[in-house]
Amino acid sequence: MKILVAIAFLLIIGSLGSALFFLMRDKGKSNRTVQALAMRVGLSITLFLLLLGAYKMGWIAPTGLR
Repeated sequence: MKILVAIAFLLIIGSLGSALFFLMRDKGKSNRTVQALAMRVGLSITLFLLLLGAYKMGWIAPTGLR
């Protein structure tokens, strides 16, 4: 589960980086920035739902503060 979350975070950061790249390169002439940001939002929501489902199924458990 840790590897899956780490991969999801890397994909989210990559999508954010590509949005920045498209913003600087296209200067607002295409929709690639919007598509990259929409991908980031979709990945974030998917990660949240995955974590919520994993918690409900007992695959992960909260450890609390130490």
